[in-house]
Amino acid sequence: METRFLVDPGGLRDLADALTNRYDPTVGEDALHRLSDFLTVRVPGRRDDRGKTVPELVGERRYRDAVQGLWPQLIAYSFDEPAPPEGFGNADRPAGPFAPPSRRRVVPRYFGDRGELLGILRGLIDTLFGGAAADAGKSTWCEKTPFNLLCMDFLWELVPEATIVHIKRHPVSVLASHLAQPWAPPTVDGALAYLVPIYHRWLTWKNTADLTGGRYIEVKAEDLAADWPGQRRALFERLGVDDFATRSAFEAHKLTNRNDQFGEETRAFVEEALGEVIPAMGYE
Repeated sequence: METRFLVDPGGLRDLADALTNRYDPTVGEDALHRLSDFLTVRVPGRRDDRGKTVPELVGERRYRDAVQGLWPQLIAYSFDEPAPPEGFGNADRPAGPFAPPSRRRVVPRYFGDRGELLGILRGLIDTLFGGAAADAGKSTWCEKTPFNLLCMDFLWELVPEATIVHIKRHPVSVLASHLAQPWAPPTVDGALAYLVPIYHRWLTWKNTADLTGGRYIEVKAEDLAADWPGQRRALFERLGVDDFATRSAFEAHKLTNRNDQFGEETRAFVEEALGEVIPAMGYE
């Protein structure tokens, strides 16, 4: 599942810093506000490609109870701030008859021991993801937010035993795919401006990280598509899980359908702009 609240802005990663090394009451309260919006508005309102929300996937009662149980562990004190005569955020005009007389404020906890906070956040993850996996008769779960790749240090803080699987694709094909996405820049120049810094940040971090020990697995999407049953079996073996026929599969035609998207001149321009990214990602 793709939940996004682990590493996206306003999620658990931001909160972990806001209540530890970046702590002050304002920073902490802001992080709690953003996480509350994430967990109570954005996550329940977002459907995946199967038409399901995260609460529906993990169990709506489980999700609601886990989120509600999180706040008392993160808040030291709460109080009501009286509204000024002009109302909150309306300093240029008097408050109307329906303006709230006060607003709820919180004093966030400070965690001098970051491990204590991570334990609380891990409890949320175990309840939601572990509970859903157990309901399905599975011992493992997978979270696939795209930018997990750029937050591996935090993810291993949160779930030290996790294995991170990086399924990569030829950078030119990645750029071509982005041009078809409504959330990405619609031009080649725009897509390059979006993607090249991501590649550079990833490769810079990767060159300094210790990725030995089996906690990181890197595979090419093209290899998976060339022989999905065989490659799937090998991948699952590396992950220590039993092989099974998955409902979805990597299919070659879905990866090659953009091979002719660029003309010769445009492709040469893209390859030059990507530069060393292409060989650094293991492609020619």
